Amino acid sequence: MDKRRNDSSLATVLMELPSRVNLQSLSRSKVLAMSVAGLIVMTLLSGCAVTTQSYPTTLVQSVNMEPHALQTAGIAFITPGTVTGQEEDKQNLALAFTDALKQAHPDLHIVSLSETLGIINKEGLAEEYKKMYEDSRLTGIFNRDTLRKISHQTGARYIAQLKLGVFTQSTQSLWGFLGFNLSITEITTLRLFLQIWDGENGTIAWEGSQELTLSSNQIKQSPVSFKDTVERSAQELIARLFPAPAQPLAINSPK
Repeated sequence: MDKRRNDSSLATVLMELPSRVNLQSLSRSKVLAMSVAGLIVMTLLSGCAVTTQSYPTTLVQSVNMEPHALQTAGIAFITPGTVTGQEEDKQNLALAFTDALKQAHPDLHIVSLSETLGIINKEGLAEEYKKMYEDSRLTGIFNRDTLRKISHQTGARYIAQLKLGVFTQSTQSLWGFLGFNLSITEITTLRLFLQIWDGENGTIAWEGSQELTLSSNQIKQSPVSFKDTVERSAQELIARLFPAPAQPLAINSPK
């Protein structure tokens, strides 16, 4: 309560400052500097809270995913695909997405990317896995026999691959005065694709794409991290992957 009173008092003093000072004794530049200083302080007093707006666009298609199949059969993640220049983000992408999935469904059998790669290498499937991955870049198809082996060794029927299409960040100064940027907008855009294969028969069971734009208005520049952006996008896709059951309509019986 005291802080609010002090802030209000300071703002009042700044507003009344020009009337208390003999403006004729000050140069025009000093008066202007005082006004700018008052404007900056009042802007800061208004609060440093960050306002973030989210603009998601999600498309999904369930090809032959059986109802509640993931809860009973499990899912394993393989190496993500990405555009040129984002290769270093593959592991971060898979880690952030699997973390979001584990938080949303802790009872689900999830084999992370690192666990899958470890099993593949341990079982002597590294060369076969490499060929499957390279062939998929040309054909968009994962070899059925290799998928079946990965599924068997990981204990998960479904094999998931993430693809990172776009990740960009930009900054815009909404307004400023005399070199001071009093409001900054951070714009982050992410385009993500998830494809889930059935390890038993080599078919695509489910796929979805998500394009997310985050617009963050703030005073101090603080970009949204890659991990936070992926987790937000993952939440949108996971909600579509595990849709809530429809609620029965309430029927009022006649009295």
